[in-house]
Amino acid sequence: MAFHRASKAKPKSARSRILLLAAAVTAIALLFLFSSLLSTTVSKANLLQRRQQQPFEKYLYWGTRIDCPGKHCGSCEGLGHQESSLRCALEEALFLGRTFVMPSRMCINPIHNKKGILHHSTNASSEELWDASSCAMDSLYDTELMSDTVPVILDNSKEWYRVLSTSMKLGARGVAHVEGVSRFELKENSRYSDLLLINRTASPLSWFMECKDRNNRSAIMLPYSFLPSMAAGKLRDAAEKIKALLGDYDAIHVRRGDKIKTRKDRFGVARSLHPHLDRDTRPEFMLCRIAKWVPPGRTLFIASNERTPGFFSPLSARKLVSV
Repeated sequence: MAFHRASKAKPKSARSRILLLAAAVTAIALLFLFSSLLSTTVSKANLLQRRQQQPFEKYLYWGTRIDCPGKHCGSCEGLGHQESSLRCALEEALFLGRTFVMPSRMCINPIHNKKGILHHSTNASSEELWDASSCAMDSLYDTELMSDTVPVILDNSKEWYRVLSTSMKLGARGVAHVEGVSRFELKENSRYSDLLLINRTASPLSWFMECKDRNNRSAIMLPYSFLPSMAAGKLRDAAEKIKALLGDYDAIHVRRGDKIKTRKDRFGVARSLHPHLDRDTRPEFMLCRIAKWVPPGRTLFIASNERTPGFFSPLSARKLVSV
């Protein structure tokens, strides 16, 4: 009897199976890599968005001009005076754990602008005059570097407009215009501490006047060197070049001219607002004052509004070079 054997299908070759396996592994690897990259990109975007939107989640605002409101709103103080005020506001933001909303421009006092760096027009509006007599804040300070210590945003930024919009939607829970409230109460009292925005512009005082403990050095959170060390990159580069030209030196500011003027009181007696300033800023007294910090032989640069030629020449008695 004849038996018919069923025909068997030819097995696939080993090479085909290997190619199929490699393709599958490659597809899985590419899928994993794509999902990993997508997850990383989304995570970074979310983190950046959170940082941009909520540096400290709450904000402190002192106004569009440094030292304004206050008695100096119609004028413009010198850079040193404005830095004292700005440091005061930054300290309060640091103390409260809030992002500080910093003015986008700083005014330049005409007294320090006699050489026509900024030009004025007699027909210009008040806003045009303000723009002409001020400079961009980020041209003076490195705000990113500053934010490592005290988070700051500028009052012309998109984030600030977002904060304003959000505060209006929150109503009473969004913003409070405070006056005569200490920073300690702003921090401890939930009436203020839970607010999105604290607005200091209701105060009639100049900014630095709010710092009642400036003479208490233990209460100072930011050193006097903080803002100068936050100078914009271009200014730091210029300072390094000047230092390289001048070499190692010391410098002091001696303000005499306007401060030692005398005025007659109601009895016709000539009096000075600072009775001992004339004596204390004379070379022989200055030598005693600086002995602890400026050793003999050092180069000393003196910035002063004293008009008498050679007034500081006696300082050379200790081999100090005055300019």
